[in-house]
Amino acid sequence: MLYLIPTPLGNLKDITLRSLEVLQQVDVILCEDTRTSSKLLNHYQIQKPVSPYHQHNEHKIVEHIVEQLKSGKTMALITDAGTPGISDPAFLLVRECIKQDVKVESLPGATAFVPALVNSGIPTNRFAFEGFLPLKKGRQTMMKKLVEEERTMIFYESPMRLVKTLEEFITYFGAERQCSVSRELTKLFEENNRGSLRQVADHFKSKTVKGEIVVVVAGKE
Repeated sequence: MLYLIPTPLGNLKDITLRSLEVLQQVDVILCEDTRTSSKLLNHYQIQKPVSPYHQHNEHKIVEHIVEQLKSGKTMALITDAGTPGISDPAFLLVRECIKQDVKVESLPGATAFVPALVNSGIPTNRFAFEGFLPLKKGRQTMMKKLVEEERTMIFYESPMRLVKTLEEFITYFGAERQCSVSRELTKLFEENNRGSLRQVADHFKSKTVKGEIVVVVAGKE
C-alpha cells in the first residue's frame, strides 16, 4: 500500500489528523528531502525510517520501491510542501504501482495553487494549472498558446524569475490583464498582491523577492 500524504506549505498546523495517523503507522516514509521532512516529523514526534525519493533518483529506484510494496511493506510519500505529484515527484511511482496492482491512496490536504486561486479575486469556475513554464526550449511556443486561453491560468515561479515572467506575460497578454501573486502562503510573511500585470510587476521590481510563489492570471475575455 502506498499513501500520498500532503504536507504543510509552511505552517506545521496545516496537516490533517488522518495524515499524522498514517505517517505513524507506515513502515517507511519516502521524502523528497529528508532534511526538510525531518522538521515536520520531529515536530509531531514521528519516528519512522525515511528514504529519499526525488526527481534525481526516482527513475533508478522506482522498481525497487514497488518490489518492497509488493512484498508487503506500507509506505507514505511526502514532498517538501504540498501534495505529491503537483509539480513534485510522484507520477512515476504511482503509475508503476497501478501497473503492478499495488494499492495507492491519496489523502486530501495542502496544495499551494488552491488558496492562491481562491483569494485572487479572479474567476475560479474554470482554470488551467500550468505549473512551472519551460525555462528555455518550448517557452515561447507555450506563451503563444496561452494567449488564447480563456480560463484562469495558474503558474508556479521562482523568486529570481518572477519579474521576468511577469514582463513576458505583459508582452503576450497585455499590461492590463488582471493577475494575483501569492508569496509565502501560510507563513509569517505571506503576501498577496493583486492588480494589472503592470501594477504587480512594478510592485515586485521595487523589492527583493523571496519564498515560494504562485501566479494567477485572468484568461482572455
